[in-house]
Amino acid sequence: MGVREFRDNITGFLRQARNGSSFLITSHGKVVAEIRPPPEPERPPRRPGALRGKSQMAPDFDILAPEVLSAMEGEEE
Repeated sequence: MGVREFRDNITGFLRQARNGSSFLITSHGKVVAEIRPPPEPERPPRRPGALRGKSQMAPDFDILAPEVLSAMEGEEE
């Protein structure tokens, strides 16, 4: 598309680029720019078990406070 067409509709073209479309911008029949979405950031590969031994469960993890337990069971205090 030409520079003028791009300038007149820039918001719409940027919205389309955000959704994956790419555009070449021309001036006097020559490509001067490319509008496209940014590349996806590369993620390092997952390493299963990388956090093994680095987290611990609290000793009272599975113990509810008496008032919480009674509230859950519908008992009056």
